Amino acid sequence: MRETILRELQDMERSCGVRVLYSVESGSRAWGMASDDSDYDVRFVYVRPLEDYLRLEKLKDTIEWKLDEVLDITGWDATKFLQLMRASNPTAFEWVSSPIVYREEPEFASIRSVAGGCFSPVASAFHYQGIARENMKLVAGKPNANVKKYLYAIRAVLASRWVLDEKTPAPMLFSDLIASKLEAELVQTVDQLLAAKATGDENCEIAAMPELEAWIEHEVETLASRARNTEPPERLAWPVLDDIFRSIVMGA
Repeated sequence: MRETILRELQDMERSCGVRVLYSVESGSRAWGMASDDSDYDVRFVYVRPLEDYLRLEKLKDTIEWKLDEVLDITGWDATKFLQLMRASNPTAFEWVSSPIVYREEPEFASIRSVAGGCFSPVASAFHYQGIARENMKLVAGKPNANVKKYLYAIRAVLASRWVLDEKTPAPMLFSDLIASKLEAELVQTVDQLLAAKATGDENCEIAAMPELEAWIEHEVETLASRARNTEPPERLAWPVLDDIFRSIVMGA
């Protein structure tokens, strides 16, 4: 599959006239909670030729290359990636810390070097709390619940705890979050959910777990209160990122 993904990236570069700086696996496979039928969520950061950035007409900053039952390949222009990283978008940080890297060009090291200066635990915490809420909306009041929704909500709660406690981006691997941030009395429950997802399909369901749902909802509200009372850091100055972007595009 890795060879297939690398070929797809090369085909995309030729077809779209861009160059991939960085490509990783995102989502359940990178989190360590894939099902047998999980697709491959391939994400990449690309850069265009210099002349493309000198046009008056704005170009798209996203490429959606492939979406089928096996592959989901989507990328962001380096401009979009740097803007979102400066805003402490957790998705950008998860790409940077993915344990499954398909390609990484030397220029991406300059982006890695400033990532820490862009991180805001407040922005990240609110993002993860939103993910937990959205997943809970999809199971609320139903007799059965999608296992994936429970796991995604639990991961979001633990990630929110991590960023507020540690003031660093949350680790990608769910197992790291469990080991560090999950109450001992819930470990067995989460292990059972992971086993059900690993041996089932993406849509496998179990009987609703009201106590677990109540815990998630309580923790989200508690963490939201903590985030509101946490002072966000100053954002990294734009000229730092401008210099990095120009260096990459101009090949300096």
